[in-house]
Amino acid sequence: MFSYLSPEARVPQDHRLRPIRNMVNQALAGLLSDEHFTVDGTLIEAWASLKSFRRQDAPPPSGGGRNPEVDFHGERRLNQTHASTTDPEARLFRKGKGKEAKLCFMGHVLMENRHGLIITPRLTAATGTAEREAAEVMVEAVPGRHRITVGGDKAYDTREFVRSLRTLNAVPHVAQNCQGRKSAIDGRTTRHPGYALSQRLRKRVEEIFGWTKTVGNLRKTRHRGLERVGWMFILTAAAYNLVRMRNLRAAVSP
Repeated sequence: MFSYLSPEARVPQDHRLRPIRNMVNQALAGLLSDEHFTVDGTLIEAWASLKSFRRQDAPPPSGGGRNPEVDFHGERRLNQTHASTTDPEARLFRKGKGKEAKLCFMGHVLMENRHGLIITPRLTAATGTAEREAAEVMVEAVPGRHRITVGGDKAYDTREFVRSLRTLNAVPHVAQNCQGRKSAIDGRTTRHPGYALSQRLRKRVEEIFGWTKTVGNLRKTRHRGLERVGWMFILTAAAYNLVRMRNLRAAVSP
């Protein structure tokens, strides 16, 4: 079926969606001209079990049935040699020392600090450098040539990432990681009051991830593959922004 009507013509002028659309457009116009942002990432558990993570050159397990017995304990398993038969694009990732490894994707957001809204959502494979690589792409996509600040946690405190941000005309307001090493940023950045403010406001991003994993039901995805999981992540981010804007509007209404 073909239609020659534009989406604009399909919605009546008095429809209640039009004020929402206008509010979204006005909000986006203001957000893109903002100067203070935060980047962060979170793990999204894949719809695949650890039992499905097998050697790529291994024969299928014997025993029959849809759920055969697999003993992987004591086996050294790496993303370079193993893959999930359920979702080959999922990656085995450990969040930190003492944490269990899971098959995951990694979701990233660029948040503006003033209202806590998502500017850019992005989904990538879960790797040790994915957070910084995605952050560079999201910061580079911010329109305009005005100088901005970018807050982040200690995972972003590397010389390469700090150098990349400065090349993009962005001031790195990342948390200093001084545990057994020297931080990539020094007193020339941390002495400014804006640095402390960025460190305080960047924690709002945890509200985004908490909402997407509980209300948005993305703690463990029900889809497979980067494309489908990424589509759901972007859709959930859009829903979060709509809910957030509704709450902000209610807070300032008389």
